[in-house]
Amino acid sequence: MDNMFKLCGFWTGIFAVMFFVGHMDQVALLFVASTIFFMLLGYMKLTERMYLYMFGAYLMLFTVGFTYYATFIHVPGAGH
Repeated sequence: MDNMFKLCGFWTGIFAVMFFVGHMDQVALLFVASTIFFMLLGYMKLTERMYLYMFGAYLMLFTVGFTYYATFIHVPGAGH
């Protein structure tokens, strides 16, 4: 289970880099925070149940954060 969190950290890191390249710095920082969270959890030796609880909490917080960003911060079509 810890390897899956490392894998999630890798992919959120890839998304963070892609958002930085796309000049979407605020959402890229959100993904950097997710990457750090996943990588830290990946190196902790927790039980499978605790990993699932942590992932559920992450999903709730990330969904709220990303929805807030998409609704109140991001301006569609304002990039170029």
